[in-house]
This record gives sequence, C-alpha cells and structure tokens, in this order.
Amino acid sequence: MYEKILVAVDGSETSKQALNEAVRMAALSHGKLHAAYVVDQAALFPYAGYYDPVAMIDAFRRDGRAALDDAATRFAAAGVTGETELIETDSVGEDVAHCLLKCAKRIGAELAVMGTHGRRGVRRAILGSVAERFVRLSECPVLLVRMDDAHTSAAAQT
Repeated sequence: MYEKILVAVDGSETSKQALNEAVRMAALSHGKLHAAYVVDQAALFPYAGYYDPVAMIDAFRRDGRAALDDAATRFAAAGVTGETELIETDSVGEDVAHCLLKCAKRIGAELAVMGTHGRRGVRRAILGSVAERFVRLSECPVLLVRMDDAHTSAAAQT
C-alpha cells in the first residue's frame, strides 16, 4: 500500500478533514506521513505598502507552525509516524502547488492528500486552484478531500 504519504495542511477546515483522511490512510497501510505547510510569499504583494512584509511573513509562519503542531498531535493520537515541514516559496513566480510538487518528489511520496478548498478559497464549480494545479502535474496518486455542505454550513455559522 502507501508507505510515504504527503498531506498538505493550511489550517482550514477542509485541510483538517484531509489530515484526518491521511491519518486514516497511514494507519491502514502502516505508512509514514509528511505534513507540509507552504508559506506563500507572493501572497504579500496585494498588501505591499499597507503592512510590514516581515511581520506578515512571521504571522504566516506562526499560522503554519500551529497547523503543523496540530498535525503532529493528530499523528501521535492515532499512533502514526510522521514528520512536519514548513516550506516557503522561493520566489514570486513559484506557487504553493509547485512547492508541494517539489516536496512530494523530494520525499518520494506515494500518495498526496489535500483538501479541495483551503484558505484561498472562494467556492468554485471546479477544484480549488492549488489542488487543481497539483493534480494536473502530480506524478503520484492524489486523494482530494472535499468539505461536505453540512460541515461548511456549520463552520460558516460559528
């Protein structure tokens, strides 16, 4: 089955559901998880001139560490082995999907798990842009986790 499973996390509810599925897959296959959070430096450009870029990157890193700490806690609770990694885009031209693709290749991922709508997400008729790009270019199987409508409604009301 799958020995090396990459799971993309971003702190969103869909990402947490994807993490739960990845943990289940790893438990069934006795595989090892690798949770990755990508700090997208290009996300700063719309705010240039309004905010301190260093403070914003630090905030993104804190969010990433929190999401990765949650992933590590879930690994331990399920008795699954795994690692966490905070990744940053190298340049303005590099996007989250390509960072995740490089990570998948580097760790030899046999399966990638991700949510279809993350923090970037306006609900769309097609897959979210990161998931869509990743699926198109991935060399390994990809399990996409979609947030169900009941969960979406409950999350929106809280």
